[in-house]
Parts: sequence; structure tokens; C-alpha cells
Amino acid sequence: MKLNDARYRVLAILTCIGMFLVLIAGALVTNTDSGRGCGTDWPLCNGKFVPAYTVESLIEYSHRVISGGVGLLVLATFIATLMLYRNDKEPIYYSAGAGLFTVLQALLGAAAVVWPTTPAVLALHFGISILAFMFTLLLVIWSYRRKHGTLADKPSRALPQAVFWFSLLILAYTYFVIYLGAYIRHTESAGGCVGWPLCNGEFVPNLDGATFYVFMHRVGAAILLLVIGALMLYVNRVSTDPGMRRSMTATFVLVCCQVLSGALLTMTLRNDDWFVFTSILHNMIVSGLFGILSDFMIRAWKWREGRLQA
Repeated sequence: MKLNDARYRVLAILTCIGMFLVLIAGALVTNTDSGRGCGTDWPLCNGKFVPAYTVESLIEYSHRVISGGVGLLVLATFIATLMLYRNDKEPIYYSAGAGLFTVLQALLGAAAVVWPTTPAVLALHFGISILAFMFTLLLVIWSYRRKHGTLADKPSRALPQAVFWFSLLILAYTYFVIYLGAYIRHTESAGGCVGWPLCNGEFVPNLDGATFYVFMHRVGAAILLLVIGALMLYVNRVSTDPGMRRSMTATFVLVCCQVLSGALLTMTLRNDDWFVFTSILHNMIVSGLFGILSDFMIRAWKWREGRLQA
């Protein structure tokens, strides 16, 4: 079967969906305490290729199977990118980035199973997964811009340098907030703040132990909401490109949804079944937010003052 643009887009979409499923499966493993469902064996599960059935082993082994399948998709996408677009650096960067972070997350996941590790390292595993998903999403977006012939489109007016730097700083800060949230899950600190928006009935609680981490995460999320809102208003004022405006509006909507899903997460702390669902929802929203914001930052870099006129 001859590879063409249409089939390539299908492959890129399947890879992106697969990476999204890896994120969901990883969150399910974490929130159901199934990380030791296969003992300390890898790639086997409790010494077997097909393990004995327990809920924990089924969840953990399913995560491994999905990750392995997606790894093959990522490899196929990278090869297809080199075959079709070897002269175009952008898709090669995206497919190579997806491959790099897919390998890193697999190695870190295997190491976490075989050797006991710290919550800080386990949280990094989720952070790497977010980056792998981001690159697959960027590749899908690129492929659709190619389909519609908008890759070479430029706005009538260059963006101020501040838009790029502001979006880059927000992206890095978003990653920090994501990492802190993952650290809270791996230290089982989610119960540090009961109630929302107050924490344990106080505006500023006693910052001890789990309460400190959860409260800092809430403060971080509130700041993220404010800075993304400020960037959206600034972009609407200085940009003539409707795509950039839509991108920032979508990012702002997603960060609002992320804050609300965090409140829902707090409200379901005492219900294990609902807590698993709200935790996964929280991860899904922030994955989309990070990917769209990354695409915005890249376009802001391409269209910034000085470079666009060059």
C-alpha cells in the first residue's frame, strides 16, 4: 500500500489517540494503586507472559500492552515522516520528539517496576508522557495544516516578541503545575485539603505535610488561570490572526475546565469510584491544554517581530 498524505494523517491520528490512551491508562494505574500489579517483573507480569487474573495485574498489564502498541505506532510514524517529508524539518522534529519521550517514559516505567523509586521520579514519568503526547498532537495539527494548505500562511502583522516569551514562560510554568499535581497523586496527598475553594475551611491553612503540597498546587493553578487569561486578552489586542485568537481562547477555556475538574476531584475524594473518574478527567483536560498551548507558542515564535520580516 503506497503511503500518501491521507494515510499519513490517519497514522498520525492513531498515534496521537494511542498516546492519549497511554496517559489515561497510566492515570488509572496510579489512582487504583495497581503499580505493583505485576510485582517487580518487566516485561513479564509476575513471571508470566499472560498473568493470572487480578484487577491490579489486569490494569498494570493492560497499560504495558497499550504502551507497547503505541510505541510501534510512534516508530511507524517516524519512519513514514522520513519517507514522505524528509526535506521538511518541522514534522521530523515532532515525530522524533514523540519517539524520544516514548522511549524515555518506557524506560522510566520499567525502572519504577523493577527498582523501588521515589514519588518525585514517578511524577516525572507522567511529565514525560505529557511531552510524548504533545509531540504527537503537534504532528496531527501540522498534518491538517498541510492538508488545508495553510502551512505557509502568515499574519498581516508580526506578533510582538513578548507574545512568544510570555507563552514560553507560561508553558514552562504549566509543566511545573502538572508535575506538582502528579507528585501529589504519587504521595497520596490529595486529602491534604478538604473542601473547595477553601482548604480545610481556611483561606490559608496550616501548611504542613500533604496540606502544603495540595495548597501550593491550588495556588499554582489559580496563577495559571490568571496568566493565561492575561495572555488571551493581550493576543486579542495585538494579533490580527483569527487562528491565534481561537487558540488562546481554547487554552483559556481548557484552563477554566481544569480548575473546575480540580474542584470536582476534591469533592469526590471520599468516593473511590468517582475519584478515579475525576482524576482521569483532570489528566485528560490538562493534556489537551498543554498541547494546544505548545502549538500556540511555536507559531508565536515563527511569527514574532524580526523573524517574520526576515
